Amino acid sequence: MEEAKLKTLSQIKAFLDGTSEVTFRVSKGERNQFIERVFKRFGYASHGRVEKGVLLRYIERMTGLSRQQVTRLVRQYRKDGKLSKHPQRVAPKNGFTRRYTVADVAFLAEMDVLHNTLSGPATKKLMERAFQVFDDVRFERLPDISVSHLYNLRGNKQYQNKRRHWTKTNPTGIPIGKRRAPQPNGIPGYIRIDSVHQGDQDGVKGVYHINAVDCVTQMQFVATCEKISEAYLLPVIRQLLDGFPFIILGFHSDNGSEYINYKVAKLLEKLLAEFTKSRPRHSNDNALAASKNASVVRKHFGHAHIPQYCASLVNAFCTEYLNPYVNFHHPCFFPANNHG
Repeated sequence: MEEAKLKTLSQIKAFLDGTSEVTFRVSKGERNQFIERVFKRFGYASHGRVEKGVLLRYIERMTGLSRQQVTRLVRQYRKDGKLSKHPQRVAPKNGFTRRYTVADVAFLAEMDVLHNTLSGPATKKLMERAFQVFDDVRFERLPDISVSHLYNLRGNKQYQNKRRHWTKTNPTGIPIGKRRAPQPNGIPGYIRIDSVHQGDQDGVKGVYHINAVDCVTQMQFVATCEKISEAYLLPVIRQLLDGFPFIILGFHSDNGSEYINYKVAKLLEKLLAEFTKSRPRHSNDNALAASKNASVVRKHFGHAHIPQYCASLVNAFCTEYLNPYVNFHHPCFFPANNHG
């Protein structure tokens, strides 16, 4: 392509309108010379804004540069009257000169072993004293080290080979609920709650049953939801708590995130109910709800998969039939005589 034949702006416009892309591009080493020739041939400074825009688009198309890059070159051309290529900086053949040797890194590791890895400034002060006060020539170069570079040396591979230091992760407590067993003291209103999953099938989750039992009266309500995320679970928890015929004084669950979250805590805060959660290695803290999972929920629903789209139907069955039967019409093997 003979680019020099384009001598007028109308020819430039026709070229830009007729080509969306060009296979030939000016090489990187000739870009500045090409741009300088275009500026001089068309008298860039003498044109208006629209014409300048045409020339800039033409330069972008021919060089592959972005508009920002071309604008910087224009600024340089208007300032200096030419485009000079800045010489590239050549890095030293062998890289930067290393100031601290492998032996220095080993002495630093030894100092950290003796003092259990103190802070950077404290370690630097110890190495200064080792050389200046106790004349330990091993630390001759290390007293002048900057604190930031001291941390760099601690991350060095040679340092890690000499000494590896781990710190335990500090446990972070979740400030939701008290970690202890419920203490109803013979008063109804202390609820234990647990979830029961109704099986998977072909990798698809089934419905979830939520089982709530009062510690004292053994009154129990079961509800079913599609998932145990907050959007599905909160309405079910409200439904269960509203079903008990007494004031809710306490709410106990295991440590699952479906219950230990701020939305459930906010709901219980409105009810002025105490929120407790199970303790580690104390499986009896929520044993009542777990036993009812087997004797009531599994007994009536079994272990077979129930699809999630059936959650509303199963929940209606629990409300209309299962909960009244469990609480009022369940056979009792040991009748009590209250007239004695």
